[in-house]
Amino acid sequence: MSSYPVLDQKDTRSGFGAGLHELGKKNPNVVALCADLTGSLKMDAFKKDFPERFVQVGIAEANMMGIAAGMTIGGKIPFTGTFANFSTGRVYDQIRQSIAYSDKNVKICASHAGLTLGEDGATHQILEDIGLMRMLPGMTVVVPCDYNQTKQATIAIAEHHGPVYLRFGRPKWPVFIPADMPFELGKAQRLVEGTDVSIFACGHLVWRALQAAEELAKQGVKAEVINVHTIKPLDSEAILASVKKTGCVVTCEEHNRYGGLGDAVAQVLTTHLPTPQEFVAVNDSFGESGTPDQLLKKYGLDTPDVVAAVQRVMKRK
Repeated sequence: MSSYPVLDQKDTRSGFGAGLHELGKKNPNVVALCADLTGSLKMDAFKKDFPERFVQVGIAEANMMGIAAGMTIGGKIPFTGTFANFSTGRVYDQIRQSIAYSDKNVKICASHAGLTLGEDGATHQILEDIGLMRMLPGMTVVVPCDYNQTKQATIAIAEHHGPVYLRFGRPKWPVFIPADMPFELGKAQRLVEGTDVSIFACGHLVWRALQAAEELAKQGVKAEVINVHTIKPLDSEAILASVKKTGCVVTCEEHNRYGGLGDAVAQVLTTHLPTPQEFVAVNDSFGESGTPDQLLKKYGLDTPDVVAAVQRVMKRK
């Protein structure tokens, strides 16, 4: 995309690691806990420089959530780290009872989310986690789109009081958000201005949405691309302002079509401004083993799928 050139190729989990290390240097209350995946979560630098604030709990994710909840009572700001599947599905009871219900200031940081985990297959590729977490009262849900934004989000959630679910991924991905672009929890970012269709995307699919907008421009379609990095609380104002201009919507996410960004946007539209909407998301299925690109193509999350969704929804205006 000409307005958003690729600055680098880096995995978003490294953005989390960089943000956590920076927090360690400036906030002595930040502590980190990991469930035997320190290298995968890129928590090594924090562990090396702040060993007294790092807890390796081993393969005991439920215990990790309980420890984290307890540490908040003493004023600490715990960041837990493991794969998204183990950060949510495996420990949902502990998160609900010990963290969300008690409004504990725990930051649940989840790597290897979605299909782009790749070859590890369906048992690890959780596609339901956004839905699980956004249904919990008081839980903030953040899905940044690249390395720079994941670093920004990691730093920002330390300043927010209350439980947070931060979702990011495994593969190297285009870095296109400028490091100095302002980031604010709960405030969506308009990356491309348009008048024909609103494309709302999160996570890795923001880049696919930008690629789709470029293709659509060649067809004379002016797509507005909005990065909805915070799924909850949702920036309803930005969504409605865009849709009032365009009159139709495509939502894009690396998640099941049920319970995620698409559902969140649909709730806003049905309440305030009923609008034709198409969903680019996994259609109620589990994943399988394959490369990230193979899986995005097979499950309908690639750039041509976004373009096709736009073409369909514009016919419904």
